[in-house]
Amino acid sequence: MMLKIKFAIIALLIISTQNVMAQSKTIKGVVTDPSGVPLPGASINVQGTNNSASTDFDGNYALQGVNATDKITYSYVGLTSQTITVGDQTVINIKLAESTQTLNEVVIAYGSQKKDKVTGAISTVNSKDIVAVPITNAESALQGRAAGVTVIAGGSPGSNPTVLIRGLGTLNNNAPLYVIDGVTASNLSGLSPNDIESMSVLKDASTTALYGSQAFNGVIVVTTKKGKKGAGQLNFNTYTGFQTITKRYDVLNTEQYVKFASELGVDIAARAASFGNQTVDYQDEIFQTGLMQDYNLSFSNGTETSSSRYSAEILKQDGAVINTGFERYSFRANNSQKIGKLELGSNIGVSFSKRNAERTGTGRTLLEHAIKAAPYLPIYNADNLGGYQGPSAIDGQDAENPVRIQNLGYAYDKTISILGNIYAEYEIIKGLKFRSQVSLDYSNLEGRSFVPSFRDGSYTGQSFATINRNGANNQTIVFDNSLSYKTTIANKHNIDAILLIEKNENQRGTSVASGTNNITNDVDQLNNSPSTTLSYKTNKLGYVARINYDYDDKYLLAVSGRRDGSSRFGPNNRWGNFYSVAVGWNISKEAFMSDTGFSTLKLRGSIGTTGNDNFADYQYSASLPSNYYYVVNGVSVVGTSLGRAANPDLKWESKLGRNIGLDFGLFDDKFTGTIEYFNNTAKDILFNVPVPTSLGILNDNRYENIAAVNTSGWELSLGYNDRKGEFTWSANLNFGTSKNEVVALAPGVTSVIAGVVPRAGLAQMSRLTVGDPLFYMYGLVTDGIYQNQAEVNAVFTKNPGQTAVKPGDIRFKDLNGDGDITSDDRTNIGNQFPDFTYGLNLSAAYKNFDFNCFISGSKGSKIFNASIFDLQGMTRLFNSSTAVLDRAVIGSNGAVSNPDATLPRALGAPQNTAVSDRYVEDGSFTRLKNITLGYTFKGTALDKYVSKLRLYASAQNLVTWTKYSGLDPEIAGTGFDAGIDLGRYPQPKSVILGLEVSF
Repeated sequence: MMLKIKFAIIALLIISTQNVMAQSKTIKGVVTDPSGVPLPGASINVQGTNNSASTDFDGNYALQGVNATDKITYSYVGLTSQTITVGDQTVINIKLAESTQTLNEVVIAYGSQKKDKVTGAISTVNSKDIVAVPITNAESALQGRAAGVTVIAGGSPGSNPTVLIRGLGTLNNNAPLYVIDGVTASNLSGLSPNDIESMSVLKDASTTALYGSQAFNGVIVVTTKKGKKGAGQLNFNTYTGFQTITKRYDVLNTEQYVKFASELGVDIAARAASFGNQTVDYQDEIFQTGLMQDYNLSFSNGTETSSSRYSAEILKQDGAVINTGFERYSFRANNSQKIGKLELGSNIGVSFSKRNAERTGTGRTLLEHAIKAAPYLPIYNADNLGGYQGPSAIDGQDAENPVRIQNLGYAYDKTISILGNIYAEYEIIKGLKFRSQVSLDYSNLEGRSFVPSFRDGSYTGQSFATINRNGANNQTIVFDNSLSYKTTIANKHNIDAILLIEKNENQRGTSVASGTNNITNDVDQLNNSPSTTLSYKTNKLGYVARINYDYDDKYLLAVSGRRDGSSRFGPNNRWGNFYSVAVGWNISKEAFMSDTGFSTLKLRGSIGTTGNDNFADYQYSASLPSNYYYVVNGVSVVGTSLGRAANPDLKWESKLGRNIGLDFGLFDDKFTGTIEYFNNTAKDILFNVPVPTSLGILNDNRYENIAAVNTSGWELSLGYNDRKGEFTWSANLNFGTSKNEVVALAPGVTSVIAGVVPRAGLAQMSRLTVGDPLFYMYGLVTDGIYQNQAEVNAVFTKNPGQTAVKPGDIRFKDLNGDGDITSDDRTNIGNQFPDFTYGLNLSAAYKNFDFNCFISGSKGSKIFNASIFDLQGMTRLFNSSTAVLDRAVIGSNGAVSNPDATLPRALGAPQNTAVSDRYVEDGSFTRLKNITLGYTFKGTALDKYVSKLRLYASAQNLVTWTKYSGLDPEIAGTGFDAGIDLGRYPQPKSVILGLEVSF
């Protein structure tokens, strides 16, 4: 009996073991990132056991000995972990979402902060949006993507865009500060957009005050990509495409031009016939289809204690204007290593670039020459020295051959730049860290130009070769030492504090040399030529303190202070103090908000000051130039004169910034939004003030801290994100306004008038007046065309005997009512800064397809179109707009015979070409900035070799909706030249095909 019982027990144990073994199985699958790219090195763990595995190079894994009741956790650095109950599954494919912590982490001054604890105004653009558009300068990626940020990109390859944060804040330099991995820089020209992880725009005093003297115009903080934990990943991205300019001004053909010249009293019929009466469209000759190429290779990896990323890029871009282009070779290495409590690291970037820019001739832009040139003149003439044809006296005009200007000889700039830092950080005790960092921003530019001897007409030529060399170097070394402390007390009181001391040393210099070669065109080197060399040195020292405090993540307080000293100021006011205070309330975390649907609702406000020393060096001291000659006892001797008066009281420009904002999110932040209002008042702005001539000073003005400017506006950002299901999409809209006003100028000075000095007629067209916007356009107001002499006499009641203005001339409004048209009738004829700017970004994905559409624009800006000034001026013979064919014509009775004419008579009164609203146009526009369609290959035989393979097609600037008649409504300029289109290089349309591969 006992034997039977023993056999029964053994049988039951065997059966039980077989059942358990039958339930144990192997789970296989693939782990991918949010965009479906396989993740190598992802961790897979069975909860409560030591059973684990990791994904291979292609994201595949196999986990043995798993039961149906087990729970498996999938994790990867930077992504949200996911836990799955096994059940009856044997294949489990996982797509890990972005980490909430990563999404909510915002880069701020000297660190980062969770988004729900931020009390200042910050806009962030991530890497996906940055590389969505093929750009050479990363600043361009901010256009339309960050509320309150204005970006005006030029069409010339390699040119730096103009960036404004919340409009103008000073009469001087308005460029923001750039901080790349903790290294301050003047721009992002040497940085590949593919290397950028994110860009944070710091806009109010709370976020910028820690940068003190350099943060007056806002700060753009750039974080570059770093290595991540896991197996090494090799990425290769490339695109190629073309760009072109399709818009043209309508100008006269040869037949029309010869007739027009005859009506102006110039007979060129025989001259045109000698060239076969051909019509050359010089605009078509200077514009071309330019090839664009970019190749980017990167490798990254990481462990628990180290990370590294290396990248290299080759960018080549032929411009849409002949013989313009840009090449850049850039390299970057980011490394970090933890050894116990010590972390060592470095972030270093090196770039080499070459730029062929647009050239000018006799003070005119290339486009101005192209639209003015006689259309019958050919481009080339082998009988002329140099091989080109240009104007002669017989042509009655002097617009040069733009193809010769751009192609004959060469002109280029080469730049080497190094930007990087090395740092060490040691955790003294938990939460308390000491960090020491040395940063370098170095650049060296060498410019070369050479024009051989030529003679393409009696007006243009030279019997010798000209050689020019120019150089510029800049070196900034910054030493930082900081002590930071982060702790939580009683699970409620969160404290984050930092103390920092910073020393900034800058040295820069310029050199210019030129010469001629009267013997040969084969030698392009200078020989004992005179040169001018200048050097500058600036030193700064800053002390910084900041504390961020919050209670239970609900009630927020941020206080910071900075004391800066700068060598740019006189001994009496060398130091400046700056502060900020910000508060916030996370309303959504209150108990009474638990069932409202608000995942985010935060009210915040800040006030604080920043400073500005971004102007010329040594302005506080007197200058003593010695290159003047005096006659003493009948002999000419070299003397010294007082060139500039000293001002030892010169001090910091300062800005008081006030900001209030509301952040909201609904349904787990599916809907998000931010509303901001800001009001900034800048005072002690440096302004050139006239000094009495009786002082005998060569330079009759000096800088003083006297002007003041107020800038205010609203910003709105709205977002919708649907990340669930096979079809996902998102929409983000931003909107910003900025209104500026001059509050004060120099004592006794009510207005200042200036303009574009090189262009005749435009030297006095921009104005500053207390109570008005900065740099508004100043001119006469048109009121139609004088139809007969009676209309002329009705206006010129004070000056009835004048004979300059006749029927067919432009009638201007007599604004001061004195019976005459003079400069006293000028008024505000246009504000070049828009009423508001906006951007709309739409993204969608379905299975393997992805789509992006980006639209940007502005409303309310005015542009002075100097090309219309040239094409419709009719003051002398040049090629002109076809519109002049319908100009006013005077009949035999002395009155206008075509009363519907909107253009005046040719060779009319000088007032016809006075600065007026005749040339001012609406600069509003909406532009389809980018549209992209991509396809990612998955589930193919290539999966064995690559972890990601994506092809895409993209188009930029494809459509622009605007009433502006010029070639491009995006006009740069922030001072007296703002809003004036002198024939700038327009932004081209481009189409590209791209490839992204990861191994």
